[in-house]
Amino acid sequence: MEILTLDQLPQGGFAGLKEKQVVTDDRVFGARKHPKTSNGIGNFVYLADANFVPYGETGMHPHREIDVISVMAKGRVSHKGSLEHGKGLVAGEAQVQRAGGEGFAHNEVNPDGVPNQLIQLWVLPEKAGEPAGYKSYTPEVNQRTRIYGGNKEQSDTFDSHTVIDVVQATQGYQTTHHGEALLYLSTGSAEVNGTKIEAGTLVRAMEFDITAREEAQLILVSTRE
Repeated sequence: MEILTLDQLPQGGFAGLKEKQVVTDDRVFGARKHPKTSNGIGNFVYLADANFVPYGETGMHPHREIDVISVMAKGRVSHKGSLEHGKGLVAGEAQVQRAGGEGFAHNEVNPDGVPNQLIQLWVLPEKAGEPAGYKSYTPEVNQRTRIYGGNKEQSDTFDSHTVIDVVQATQGYQTTHHGEALLYLSTGSAEVNGTKIEAGTLVRAMEFDITAREEAQLILVSTRE
């Protein structure tokens, strides 16, 4: 089991947010990869834990041929851009934007006078030239909610062999996972395979036995056959 915590990583950021990059995969970042950051799994290549300053924003910026997944951990964010302009997220909600070959531009804004917390993940598309698209999710408490990945025969999520589940857990919630995966604990605390971890921890393991020690948000990234 490999463990990486935010206090091991450098502080970065741009525009109106501060962030720590936790996953920066060699395939995308190459020589720009910080040596302490983790590689991804499957087509998952990036994870950043960001805090927008009060009323901070990223500024309008483009994406192309990348799937951008945003999971709101604390506070709110307003979304402005070419996909679902005006859509907002509150803590516990998630959105997925498929840039495809068409691409999109967006600006994410903290509408409040206190900092928020947003987890952003990137997944490389399995097929180039897909149309741009948008999906949003509100996971139920203590339910593993699939927000990304699956086969082409379903439409609840964008298809991919890389899958992402989110759990808004209460104290005592338990779940297991078999097979290699990456777990990011964005809020709260948990016990993973007998080891206690705190918010801001990434765990890579081949098997997972997870118990929430308090209210917590869990993001689990794995692959399917």
